[in-house]
Amino acid sequence: MTSETQPPASVDLPGWRHVYSGKVRDLYLPDTTATEAARSLADADRVLMVASDRVSAFDHVLEPGIPGKGDLLTTLSLWWFDRLNDVPNHLIPDHTLEGGTTSVIPAAVAGRAMLCKTLDMYPVECVVRGYLTGSGWKEYQQTRTVCGIALPDGLSNGDRLPEPIYTPAWKAPMGEHDENISFERTVELVGADAASALRDASLSIFHRASAIAEAAGLILADTKFEFGADRVTGELTLADEVLTSDSSRYWDAKTWRTGATAEARMASFDKQIVRDWLAANWDPSTGSGHGSPPPALPAAIVAQTAAKYRELLERLTGD
Repeated sequence: MTSETQPPASVDLPGWRHVYSGKVRDLYLPDTTATEAARSLADADRVLMVASDRVSAFDHVLEPGIPGKGDLLTTLSLWWFDRLNDVPNHLIPDHTLEGGTTSVIPAAVAGRAMLCKTLDMYPVECVVRGYLTGSGWKEYQQTRTVCGIALPDGLSNGDRLPEPIYTPAWKAPMGEHDENISFERTVELVGADAASALRDASLSIFHRASAIAEAAGLILADTKFEFGADRVTGELTLADEVLTSDSSRYWDAKTWRTGATAEARMASFDKQIVRDWLAANWDPSTGSGHGSPPPALPAAIVAQTAAKYRELLERLTGD
């Protein structure tokens, strides 16, 4: 199996040069001539971001992937960017008009790639939580806080918070765990003005997205955003994927209201099926560096996960 510390092989794309692979995405730079081609993300003005079908859990990339996942998540990101079109984002035109309309994106990755301008990325994952669940619920049970933010007594797993809360995380280098940090630590990392802008933009987008999801009978329980600064203007710019199944937790609103158990209330439209199966069939503490790698996902788990990704897209977009 492939762990996060061993990036998976990339696709060979004529005219593009692979420069980076994360757990589930690959980045490419234009490869024109030796003198014209940017040699790194630091000096490039554009990048091709390709979403793969890879799926990760517990800091491991698992096998097999989820068929169609890259297309589904890219389609959903683009749909959300359209609805947030007054928020500056990293997308740039992916067609040329010389001699007719021609796509810049290679056919081999059409449907799962976005052409983006490069940004000076902030080393912060901007997490917003509207509901008490996951690691937040575990912390709340012990301290009545989530990421150090005090919450009222008497909340249950899956409950809506009085107000959405902003709980940033430091983006760790590849192979390390992201770390929850305080707002004060964010100020130390990026400065007071940028820290405030990241928080305010994240909460604003979350409120807007929550209303759109609610109209589709869905709850946006939590999500994470990534931002960068425009290299020319310095403008705060929304980047990466946005409000997808991989970056967000969605629940069915009716089931949340009527579910008999916490598990039923919080059945999500993401890879939770994968996490649950893996947790029941493999101990992460015995993974890379300790013991056997994670087992291959059963076909039924793969199919159920793909169906959840597809259902969310259809529910939100009506298509």
